[in-house]
Parts: sequence; structure tokens; C-alpha cells
Amino acid sequence: MFRYTIKIYSSFEAAHGLRTYRGIVEPLHGHSWKVEAEFETAKLDNDELSVDFIPTKIALNRAAARLDHTNLNEIPPFNDINPSSERIAHWFWDELLKDIPENCFLKSVTVWEGPDQSVKIEKN
Repeated sequence: MFRYTIKIYSSFEAAHGLRTYRGIVEPLHGHSWKVEAEFETAKLDNDELSVDFIPTKIALNRAAARLDHTNLNEIPPFNDINPSSERIAHWFWDELLKDIPENCFLKSVTVWEGPDQSVKIEKN
């Protein structure tokens, strides 16, 4: 049996500062964030597509737009929790689960704080 995986990307610009970072408060600073979401399915739909790029891309862009050009420390839930890349990836996971097509599941979400560092979240 084959499995199909698609990846979609989005990006946003935002500032954050970790409230607790090795015993100190991290200064506010900005990143050019990139987000990748992977969706997987074993079935093709009536149009012989595994996962439609359009609704998944719309869902990811909608979530990214909520964070774009913000101070993450002021945006719920990051006004109450540390706005780490791990927490941001988890937030994207939760947002995408609200909006994904029925024939697939969310395999992973990866968030980059820049071009060479990222965190990936996936369910066991």
C-alpha cells in the first residue's frame, strides 16, 4: 500500500522574547518565520488527488496571517505561555486540525526561526 504526503509552506514576520530562557528574560527580537505542514493519506479522491493543495494552503496561510507582523508575546495563547518555537509549532498544529480535509491527517508541522534552525512536531 502507498501513502501520499504533501507539504505546504507559509511564512510570517513576528517578534518574540522568551519569558524564561536559562534563568533570564530574553530581549524582544524578530524573526522571518517559515512554517511547513505535512499531510498524509493512503487514498486518492474522485479527482485522483491525495490531498488538495488549495484548502490546506488556505488553512496554513490563515493561521500564519494571525501571527504576521505581531509581537507574539501579546497574542493569545503566547501572552500566557512562552512563545518558543515548540509552542508555536503546537499552536499551528491545533489551528490546522480545525480546518483539514477529511481524507487526510496532519503528519507534522515544522517551524523555522530562520533559515537554519527549526523544530518539528508530530504525533506518536
